[in-house]
Amino acid sequence: MNPQGLTSAQAAERLAAEGPNRLPSAERRGTVAIAAEVVREPMLLLLVAAAGLYLAVGDLHEALVLAASILVVVAITVLQERKAERALDALRDLASPRALVVRDGEATRIAGAQVVRGDLLILGEGDRVPADAHLAPGAEVTLDESLLTGESLAVAKRAGDAVFSGTLVVKGQARAQVFATGLKSELGRIGVSLAALESGKTALELETARIVKVVALFAVALSAAMALAHFLLRGDWIASLLSGLTLAMAILPEEFPVVLTVFLALGAWRISRRGVLTRRMPAIETLGAATVLCVDKTGTLTENRMRVLDTPQSVVDAAALACELDPHDPMDRAIVEAAGPSIIELRKQSKLERAYPLTDRFLAVCHAWRSPQGGLRVAIKGAPETVLPLCANPGDMRTVEEAAGSGMRLLAVAEAAWDSAPLEDPAGYPFRFAGFIQLADPLRASVPGAVAQCREAGIRVVMITGDFPGTALRIAADAGIEVAGGALTGNDIAAMDEAALAGAVRRVNVFARVRPEQKLRLVQAYRAAGEVVAMTGDGVNDAPALKAAHIGVAMGRRGTDVAREAAHLVLLEDDFGSIVDTVQLGRRIYDNIRNAMRYIISVHVPTAGMSFLPLALGGPLFLFPVHVVFLEFVIDPACTLVYEAEKTDAQVMRRPPRNPREPLFNLHMLAVSLALGATMLVAVLAVYVWALRSGYAEGETRAMAFAAIVCANIALLFVTRSRERPVLGMLREPNPALWWIAAGAFGALLASIYLAPVAAIFRFAPIAPAELAAAALAGVLGVAWYEARKLLRRRRSG
Repeated sequence: MNPQGLTSAQAAERLAAEGPNRLPSAERRGTVAIAAEVVREPMLLLLVAAAGLYLAVGDLHEALVLAASILVVVAITVLQERKAERALDALRDLASPRALVVRDGEATRIAGAQVVRGDLLILGEGDRVPADAHLAPGAEVTLDESLLTGESLAVAKRAGDAVFSGTLVVKGQARAQVFATGLKSELGRIGVSLAALESGKTALELETARIVKVVALFAVALSAAMALAHFLLRGDWIASLLSGLTLAMAILPEEFPVVLTVFLALGAWRISRRGVLTRRMPAIETLGAATVLCVDKTGTLTENRMRVLDTPQSVVDAAALACELDPHDPMDRAIVEAAGPSIIELRKQSKLERAYPLTDRFLAVCHAWRSPQGGLRVAIKGAPETVLPLCANPGDMRTVEEAAGSGMRLLAVAEAAWDSAPLEDPAGYPFRFAGFIQLADPLRASVPGAVAQCREAGIRVVMITGDFPGTALRIAADAGIEVAGGALTGNDIAAMDEAALAGAVRRVNVFARVRPEQKLRLVQAYRAAGEVVAMTGDGVNDAPALKAAHIGVAMGRRGTDVAREAAHLVLLEDDFGSIVDTVQLGRRIYDNIRNAMRYIISVHVPTAGMSFLPLALGGPLFLFPVHVVFLEFVIDPACTLVYEAEKTDAQVMRRPPRNPREPLFNLHMLAVSLALGATMLVAVLAVYVWALRSGYAEGETRAMAFAAIVCANIALLFVTRSRERPVLGMLREPNPALWWIAAGAFGALLASIYLAPVAAIFRFAPIAPAELAAAALAGVLGVAWYEARKLLRRRRSG
């Protein structure tokens, strides 16, 4: 077993020859499967029925037009769905388990899919084993193999034993050489596929599905009534059925599910570009409602770049003996680096006979080394409250408090000489206090600004750390976190009942010396207080708190696989600024979904109204299925492309979080949307009635009214891009999809009126440019009041 691992060239060659370390996923849908689902949608079935009716009465031309429209609608929908699928596939690849391997003699973190046969793995507590491997000499770990065997009891493994892909390291550290990957692994032979991203139905999707069902039932009833009324008033059962189908197509909001699928998938993809992976889709909805961000200090608020300060070399050397053999923790790395090559040589010459790991009850690391001369040298470093009571000559805790007050971290270091076999309990060694090792971890430069942004957005930032209260308060104050309530320690939390803790979390923003399991109590206390909680975590014991939080955020660089699997989001860079950016993106996504839904509701009102009002008024029918299809070609890409691409509103982080219990389709949103639709309907109907009373022919009347409805639709796109910003102020903001769709819709309108073969399909007759301009102006005026409303609200708010 080569301790240098594979070279990069060897790894690349084996990856190309043997394929990625990945199991086949059953979640991906192909183009054919998506198309099969699309053709079962109600809108497509209505189009097929209309085409069938035209074919039944011998109108082959109309039937072919609708058949072509069906193909185009299917193609557009499939493209949108595939775009969403590709975004989710990319997230699955990014969110797959990682692996720490030795390549070219250096420890390197890679995606689990890139592990190849022969790779030297470095396994630690909380890691998923990425491939089948044999443990290296000296290894001793405990694994949870329940995923593979169903056995709940952990299994001890030693050097030479096989460890299998998908199992979990629950204790110990080890190196292991890979002998099987992918389908050749034990997990692959069993045929189990692990899902890296859970994308179940979200609350928005469930709410939208209910709305669509209600509207669909209403559409069926109304269209049946329309068909019956048409037959009773005018006869002609074919025309009656077509009028009923047209009304059903006009009412049915089939865009709702498409909007959510595309927005949530592309939203997750956009968030991933900021270095944050989405593992559970509901997190995207919940982000904009977060009221409390509970964050760790080390690596999130600070740079996680420890350096040793003002410590005697003898103390540093002793502390280095109590560091892991392959240090990944920034603190251990800083200590070993400060100790220099002499201590590394000493560790090579000695034999590590016993390691006592850090636990929740023993906040220290102790190593017993057998020297070449035969004696045992025992070194311990850790929390002063753990180490000092073990020493015959304990140090002064006032030194710790003074250092903590200046933002430093102090570890107590002690040594003992022992001539017998290692003890089971390290407390039995005759330790002598060696001194304190002082470390500093600077605050990230971006943190104060990000905390201020959270405060402006109505989000409370809470620090939860295992460090001393003095250190925590100093770092919190430097970061801009409110510290007037002081710091609450883990011991304080343990002594409190639930009622006392509920009161404490309302006033305290800094929690110090907190054990991982106490994070769960804090999350529950905040939830009980009605807060929407985002919680960060990185260790195995953080998983319950991450699951309990509304938004669990796992640290990507230092986080264990268990924490990543329990979390809703995973940070690729353990930076507080990334969390704030994600909250901002979450608010943007929700705002854009709401704007798109407002547009969809509004645009269906004039289409539905003009499907039956001409019949009620005794005039010629205005809309036929081909007209509704034309409008759908505008609505479908508009609601998914234009609104999804909208940039973040400048005010999005200057308003309080939304109420998570507030439905998307609340009364105010529905009222405004229906009011917009109603004024559009009035404008289009006014054009229709005026044209009829002015003596225009049926084709000219239809052309003018249709021009009004298309121009109202285009104007609606512009005014509903934002609830706050005026159109003129947004024209400078690039949104290419908006201009392409607006130009395309208007160009298609001109072609349908002035190109004779196309006009014949739409039953249009050419109109004069002045008449077209008047119809267009009427459509724009139908939505102008919404823009005036925004300007008035801005003036009132100053």
